[in-house]
Amino acid sequence: MRSYLAPAGALVLAALTGGAPAQTPTAGGYLAGREPDTVAVIPQAPAPGTARDDADRAIFRATRALQGTPRWNLATSDAQLSIPDLLRDFSCAAGAALTVKDAPALAKVIRNSFPDMASAYNPPKDLYKRPRPYLRDPGPICVARSDYLDKSYDYPSGHATIAWATGLILAEAAPDRASAILARARAFGESRAVCGVHSASAVDEARSAASTLVAALDADAAFRTDESAARTELTALRADPSGLDAQACQAEVAITARTPW
Repeated sequence: MRSYLAPAGALVLAALTGGAPAQTPTAGGYLAGREPDTVAVIPQAPAPGTARDDADRAIFRATRALQGTPRWNLATSDAQLSIPDLLRDFSCAAGAALTVKDAPALAKVIRNSFPDMASAYNPPKDLYKRPRPYLRDPGPICVARSDYLDKSYDYPSGHATIAWATGLILAEAAPDRASAILARARAFGESRAVCGVHSASAVDEARSAASTLVAALDADAAFRTDESAARTELTALRADPSGLDAQACQAEVAITARTPW
């Protein structure tokens, strides 16, 4: 379990499957060539001067005050996006200590969904080309700035799309834990706005992208087979929750219980 009382790590900008076993992921995801059109679902990015854009900028400015707090530290931790990181982040919510070693079927279905997730957030990002909030208003962000980060786009958030899609997959595998899992997925997305690298509206619409994607994944036979295996695996792991740190889980719930703006 991570501690959110001290900063943890930096943004993983590449190698999303770092630390995972040397299994070959599905080259084009489950839906290669059959990806849903998320541009048709996600509204246009808020234009400068609109009420939604003004709200995004106000949220960015207000959340800079969170720097150094446990919520900021959680946002810094949530910026790490490898398979092991995702499994660890959802462990408390899922009710089992999740690792690549102990949950290979779950790791597989998430890993093989990554190309599909990218197909959900990249088209609107590339269409709207909305700049990240820290490029418009001054303020600290919870990760190191880089040329790569500066030149990538805000809307919708890729991290938040991956988190919500992962949350939906986990919720389908453990439906009795759906509320806790999706609460953690919501908080994970909100971490991107706390971090200052995405606007609040980019986080909101990431959930639209992810929901559209998972609806399409649910109709795919290969995905359903892999998810069924993950569900069986997760059920077995939850029978022994001793690997969870109860105190850390309670701290996580306390930090994520409310939207931070």
